Amino acid sequence: MEKRKATCRVALLSLLAAFFLTALKLSVALWTHSLALLSDALHSGLDLLASGMTLFAVISAAKPPDPEHAFGHGKIENISALAQTLLLFATSFWIAQEALERLASPASPAHPSLVAVGIMLISLAIDVNRVRVLKRAAKEHKSQALEADALHFSTDLLSSSFVLIGLTLALAAEALNLRESTKNLVSQADTVAALAVSLIIALTGLTLAKKAIGILIDRAEPKLTESIRASVLQVPGVLAVLSLRARESGPTHFVDIVISVLGEHTVEEAHAIADSVERAVCAIIPGADVIVHVEPGKPST
Repeated sequence: MEKRKATCRVALLSLLAAFFLTALKLSVALWTHSLALLSDALHSGLDLLASGMTLFAVISAAKPPDPEHAFGHGKIENISALAQTLLLFATSFWIAQEALERLASPASPAHPSLVAVGIMLISLAIDVNRVRVLKRAAKEHKSQALEADALHFSTDLLSSSFVLIGLTLALAAEALNLRESTKNLVSQADTVAALAVSLIIALTGLTLAKKAIGILIDRAEPKLTESIRASVLQVPGVLAVLSLRARESGPTHFVDIVISVLGEHTVEEAHAIADSVERAVCAIIPGADVIVHVEPGKPST
């Protein structure tokens, strides 16, 4: 219950932060005609939607197992993370298309201002704090939904940095009273920054999609399974590991393992060995749901 409250609290704070940043950036972007700032505002809007999905996912995933969902609801987090990638790709495509059109025919140049620069500095400060909090909570509670949210804010942090550079260059071009041709060239830094933002968003989507799909199709982690196998073989009484399967569902790992023990063992002795195997697995994956099946065997010669 405490874990559920903690993840929901972190997700709610992220939602509020995303709402504040989106409103702030959008208002200034419309005022300055900055495509980079507008694209960053759209990116923050995406974070707002993603944070809402994250809040829904962590609340739903925390529900206990029921007759229709014997393994719990953890994969709702993974589905949420995958859905967020579709939003990322759509946003990236729109920004790139708009930026290329503006580079080809710069009809609406940006009007940079110190206010816009100040807004971006505020955004950076909020993003740094949000990324730190989300990453810590995602690691502590093993939540892919919070991890995805942290990745969203990380890209927001990076894209905001690009936007800040673009706005600063455009502002410098006006302050130095450069020739019109030079000023137009420098002012395009805003548009180039928007292209950089679109690339960052697309790469973020690929990273999220790869991980979410891997979990949804129960892709095995070779290093993890080998680590479990090696640990189990060190348990006294275990002759061999006949089968080992591990998968993730939200923050929970499910491990099914078949071991062989001496056929002469009593049921009570075999059960004690199985308990030791379960503890060995949980030492590697704390909180794992472990099922151990015991088969009679003979010592290897």
